[in-house]
Amino acid sequence: MLRPSGGGTKDMLRRDTIQGHEALWLENAWVRIAVLPRKGADIYAFTHLPSGTEFLMRTPAGLRPPGGSLADGFLQNYEGAWQELFPNHSDACTYRGRAIPFHGEVALLPWESSIEQDDAQATTVRLSVDCRQTPFRLTRRMRLPGEGITLELESTVENLSADTEYFVWGHHVVLGGDFLMEGCRLEIPAGRLTTLTKLFEPGTAALAPAQDEPWPMARGRRPGERIDLRAIPGPEAHSHDDTCLTDLAEGRWTVVNPRLGLGFRLEWDVSVFPWVQMWTPYGGADLPPLTGIYGLGLEPWVSRFPLEQAIECGQARCIGAGETLTTVVCATVLESI
Repeated sequence: MLRPSGGGTKDMLRRDTIQGHEALWLENAWVRIAVLPRKGADIYAFTHLPSGTEFLMRTPAGLRPPGGSLADGFLQNYEGAWQELFPNHSDACTYRGRAIPFHGEVALLPWESSIEQDDAQATTVRLSVDCRQTPFRLTRRMRLPGEGITLELESTVENLSADTEYFVWGHHVVLGGDFLMEGCRLEIPAGRLTTLTKLFEPGTAALAPAQDEPWPMARGRRPGERIDLRAIPGPEAHSHDDTCLTDLAEGRWTVVNPRLGLGFRLEWDVSVFPWVQMWTPYGGADLPPLTGIYGLGLEPWVSRFPLEQAIECGQARCIGAGETLTTVVCATVLESI
């Protein structure tokens, strides 16, 4: 990989605020990453410093001032970027008599944060949150080394109850910013793709509903039409689809931008997250608050279903009383593509 000349090592952790939200900035000579501890520990920015390229998508409304809550909902507080979601995927549901909101609890809760390391070797931040509707604690350690362009996220789920408990877990990573554009290409070792039986936005959906096809060629909505999902169009496509990818040979995806000579790669344990939700609002999200957004969501998940349904079909994870589950997700910037 190409290294910036004369940059040296300038590891540091900086604190400030963004739109009234506490922000922690992890930075070295190659990347700058912002996390918002009190807003669900969102990863708000992921910037390649030599080129100034921002990899993450932002919504038109952007980051709103503090004040969101479980009652306000995920979408009303969604600024784009990257969220860790737990213990639910997608639609709100009920778990053991308690209401679990859309995309779970933790993205709408304030997390506690502390600095474990900040020197020339690495910067490591510890973040943790206790759920309110379910008896879990989620802890995340974010580590940026002094030499390198890989961010490591080590996350641990702890069952605080005296019973076995179930959950669904995922990473809601949405690319956009200066990075995503027509001509970008997705690489993922998937085997199959499926789409929902009912289209979310029929007016702009490009893909046929209720399909189960070999990756990467999806059926379009016109007779005989086939669409290569590896090829990323521009916002003029004005399409909006959700696709689930499965039969993964390994937990990895890469999006490359040949024009910029850059790529972004996510790697994870496929035994923990065997599904990838591919969310493609290519300019065709018409309903507010997402109207007009352009991005590519590639989200590793425990299950493709909300918690209640995932339990019924045997896809939810479970851990016993007092037990923990730890897994690592790594995000890497690729240079000289």
